[in-house]
Amino acid sequence: MEALIGLLIEWLADRPDLRRMFSLWIRATLMRKPNYGILLPQVDDLQEIKVMLADRLEQWALAYIAEGELKGELKGELKGKQEGRQEGRQEGEMLALQRLLSKRFGILPADITRSISNASVETIERWFDLAIDAQQLSDIFKDM
Repeated sequence: MEALIGLLIEWLADRPDLRRMFSLWIRATLMRKPNYGILLPQVDDLQEIKVMLADRLEQWALAYIAEGELKGELKGELKGKQEGRQEGRQEGEMLALQRLLSKRFGILPADITRSISNASVETIERWFDLAIDAQQLSDIFKDM
């Protein structure tokens, strides 16, 4: 979503009125989803939405981890708890890697985002470690 907002910012660089309308619409859409359970501050521009999402990405990743742990505990089964933790951990690792890559290299290509979404926790952790020192995206994903 952050990449899409970046594209909108570029596309609407000379249309502050449309950037404001899109930012209001995105905020309203995110807040309407009861599953997200988020409250967002009032925003007036897409750049504010992009910054806000970048800041909240880590919070949401931690929330996914907590939700996964909670689901497992409510089931009262060790297997459910382990699966919830694994899913939450994988989601958190995935979001953290995407945030790091976006900050370092800008908008991520769709194939990279798709690969991250389908990768195991171990693979995501390996890519994260590579991303810290990588000069370009291809240094990280050369095995693909």
